[in-house]
Amino acid sequence: MNSRKPEHEDLKKERMKSTFNPLELTILLDGGREKTKIRRELESNFFLDPDLKDPVPIDFLSHKEMYEETIRKTCILYKKFLELKKSEDEFSAFRERAAMTIVSAILKDGNPFVMNTAMFITTLRRQATPEQQKKWLKRALDFKILGTYAQTELGHGTYIRGLETTAHYHPETQEFVINSPTLSSYKWWPGGMGHTANYAVVAAQLYTQEVHRGVHIFIVQLRDEETHEPMPGMKIGEIGTKFGMHTINNGFLAFQNVHIPRDQMLMKNAKVLEDGSYVKSPSDKLVYGTMIYVRVVMLQTCAYQLGLAATIAIRYSAVRRQSEMKPGEPEPQILDYRTQQYKLFPSLATSFAFRFTANWLWNLYNEIIVELEKGTLRRLPELHALCCCLKAVCTYEAAKGVETCRLACGGHGYMTCSNFSTLYGAATARCTYEGENTVMLLQTARYLLKAWQQAKEGVALPPTVAYLSRAVTGSTGLKSWQNTTESIVTAFQQVAASKIKSCADSMAKRMQMGISPTDTWNMTSIELAQCAEAHARAFIVEKSVSTIEGMHNVSAAMKSILTQLCELYAVYTLLNNKGDFLMFSSVTSSNIASIQQWMEMLLLELRPNAVGIVDGFDFHDAALSSTLGAWDGQVYERLFEAASQSPLNKESVNQSFHKYLKPFLKSSM
Repeated sequence: MNSRKPEHEDLKKERMKSTFNPLELTILLDGGREKTKIRRELESNFFLDPDLKDPVPIDFLSHKEMYEETIRKTCILYKKFLELKKSEDEFSAFRERAAMTIVSAILKDGNPFVMNTAMFITTLRRQATPEQQKKWLKRALDFKILGTYAQTELGHGTYIRGLETTAHYHPETQEFVINSPTLSSYKWWPGGMGHTANYAVVAAQLYTQEVHRGVHIFIVQLRDEETHEPMPGMKIGEIGTKFGMHTINNGFLAFQNVHIPRDQMLMKNAKVLEDGSYVKSPSDKLVYGTMIYVRVVMLQTCAYQLGLAATIAIRYSAVRRQSEMKPGEPEPQILDYRTQQYKLFPSLATSFAFRFTANWLWNLYNEIIVELEKGTLRRLPELHALCCCLKAVCTYEAAKGVETCRLACGGHGYMTCSNFSTLYGAATARCTYEGENTVMLLQTARYLLKAWQQAKEGVALPPTVAYLSRAVTGSTGLKSWQNTTESIVTAFQQVAASKIKSCADSMAKRMQMGISPTDTWNMTSIELAQCAEAHARAFIVEKSVSTIEGMHNVSAAMKSILTQLCELYAVYTLLNNKGDFLMFSSVTSSNIASIQQWMEMLLLELRPNAVGIVDGFDFHDAALSSTLGAWDGQVYERLFEAASQSPLNKESVNQSFHKYLKPFLKSSM
């Protein structure tokens, strides 16, 4: 609770109806009572700092003013963050993650420093030698320099091998010379690169001894550390306004004969020796590390932002009253309409499903990173395949969920003060950055086809695709559908396995017809993307179910609600893809009516606890940043206050009346 206004009567009643204690959910999501205490203290420290308040609502600033105000706040925030890092105890890692979530909430329209922590530092950790880390890493961690990640180009994005930036090695000077040979080779999109960062890790095509060695990573100084002027040979600027994320300062960058020393190629894996000899990396898959990290974090962000959207819409729907459900009775809360529950509760359930999946994936990521440091690469392809398909499915579902929540709030959801425009701008951007979603699905499909072939050959498969072995032998364990979570998990895996088999069969037939492998892949690509999507959904459902089943220290009421949310995500997804389930699983047409009834019963059961559940997220009002979603529920007062801040309302008659409107009206007489 962060509001200073009195609690709206309808929200007060909703909270009294709750059958569980929202604080229990808060503690569960934070990972313990002490962590909840730490997070709340951090929120008070950050959100209540008067220096971090906007002098005027940021929506009314020009693009340039918006960037400058964001830089002011960002510097204050990261100064606080650096002070925080000095406190070392068992909660240090949690404290840092919680603080970065708060930083993102305050810089809700884009963090111009984010690439330094998310990509620049991560790349140095994963791909730099100890000597290179000693030179660059601490400076980046202490924000003595600000880095970004320059990979995407104007003409190439997800297709990394197509990048055109070149780095030619000259042994006589022991330097690389970097160039942007075409307009399409200009680096385009890196966050913070416009006017913020002064260093970048740059992806470029390496040439040594007149041989093309493929894409490698280099560290390049972009701007002078004192004057911030671009370094010689650099053409740098901002790419302009976008659909959302307005203050992240995305930039463009071109090189013209930029010389860097040999030791500024990151050489933990591949190396260039003084004479230009090239030492190949033990595995080309080692370059996946940075991108995998970003995609794992992206899943956590999808869950978080979908939770924000659901909180705003559910609290608003508990306060908003509309129409006449029963003649002569007061207007009901719109949350009582089953159609409104159908719009909002699945998004709420999806937030939890994504959170449980992201937590599991984060643990797997950390396990595999330890293995990589020891030279073990066995599980890296599995992690890469998982991250690709989950990135695609979760970002798409999060964007769709945010927009559904906005639409459920009617006209008021269209106001920027609702915060839906900012949430949607960020959510929809994730569908394309760090890997376009269709390409991500196809990368997973390639792994799934290999796994299917291995299953047919009797090879033991990794746990995340072990269901394919059961599909090959026909031992799925489910002969007829029942309305249980066990049936749900099995049905999702049946669909995924059948779609993968169908792809393999389609490709085999086309190859037998003499169609080339490349054309066969393209002709089958729709099915391939769909099988990867089915695999992702099966994984999300299985991890949600197993996570809740593994909770032994929660109350019966809490576990019941989490189970309802888990079931709702699965049943809602099944019904929205029922054609696949009728074709490929034990679900029959006679089961659909009972599954529909199951979903409607879940909506009914969740209704009394809807506000309690979103209260359990424990989002600070400053994080929600919404007139519609504040804890107190005083929607109309907050909407009018927001409208009153418009600069147009500072005067009763705008000067445009005398300059343009009045002469026009007079001339029309």
